[in-house]
Amino acid sequence: MDKNVAYGGQAVIEGVMFGGRYVQVTAIRRKDGRIETYETISRPSPFVRALRRVPFIRGMVTLIEAAVSGAKHLQFASERYELDEDLERADEAKASSPSQVEMILGVAVAGVLSLLFGKMLFTALPAFLASLLFDRYISNLIVQNLIEGGIKTLLLLGYLLLISQTPPIRRLFQYHGAEHKVINAYEAGVELTVDNVQQRSTLHYRCGSSFIVLTILVGVIIYSFFSYENVWDRIATRLLLLPIVVGLSYEMLRFTNAVRDVPILNYLGYPGLWLQKLTTREPRDDQVEVAIAAFERMHALDNQYAEKAGVSPNVSIRMTGMTREPLGK
Repeated sequence: MDKNVAYGGQAVIEGVMFGGRYVQVTAIRRKDGRIETYETISRPSPFVRALRRVPFIRGMVTLIEAAVSGAKHLQFASERYELDEDLERADEAKASSPSQVEMILGVAVAGVLSLLFGKMLFTALPAFLASLLFDRYISNLIVQNLIEGGIKTLLLLGYLLLISQTPPIRRLFQYHGAEHKVINAYEAGVELTVDNVQQRSTLHYRCGSSFIVLTILVGVIIYSFFSYENVWDRIATRLLLLPIVVGLSYEMLRFTNAVRDVPILNYLGYPGLWLQKLTTREPRDDQVEVAIAAFERMHALDNQYAEKAGVSPNVSIRMTGMTREPLGK
């Protein structure tokens, strides 16, 4: 096992996407039982590759890349899902199919884009509510920021609890769990069989869910150094500081992953693991089979491109639960 490469991925409709140093592969389960894959290769510019190595900047670069590359894989999965639905359902039932697809795709896209554009709303709304409801009674800046962080947490938990009640989202969360199980099995150095993978945890320190928790905690600290005059000043300050919060949170994510086997320090990642209990579910064997297919194809192609490039593996890290042009083009 190449221990210098920390692979990651994300759940998609009826499947899983995994990303490596050069290649991203999505595997989905079609209605007829077949596993179909979609493969892309990353061709970043030298400038982007340089930014990936700069602490505090690489976090924002990673999120932007995830939004761009992940959209192609989400589109592939949603198109195949709609095709299967159209082939299977009668004409009168088709009217309800797009709404279900849009709901699943919307949540999946939100898992990536909320860390970029949606993060702005998630930053602005709690600041507005905290100012409107509590600032007139509380003058201490630190307490104000703690209340704002609490509102963010409640909004996040409420949203996840609400969408997790729908069957389509539960399936998406099962594939999220399958993705984590495969990564955990790979990092443990065991053979990727369904039985071996199913014995692993659905939780992982490097998950995008953990990143979201860290942005809340880091935000409380960073915002405490900046005062504001009114609610609009408060919101503007939060949005301007967002790249700093994202950059620091990503570095914290890397750190919690690095010390996850160190006693006491491993507790730093627990808040993110607790949130993953909402965003992951125990997968079925057939779902794990899809995740294994995606990972093994990605790993094989990634090693091929590494050999062609003639370089030794660089230390790299990708967020799981998160995440470039079709191969050969």
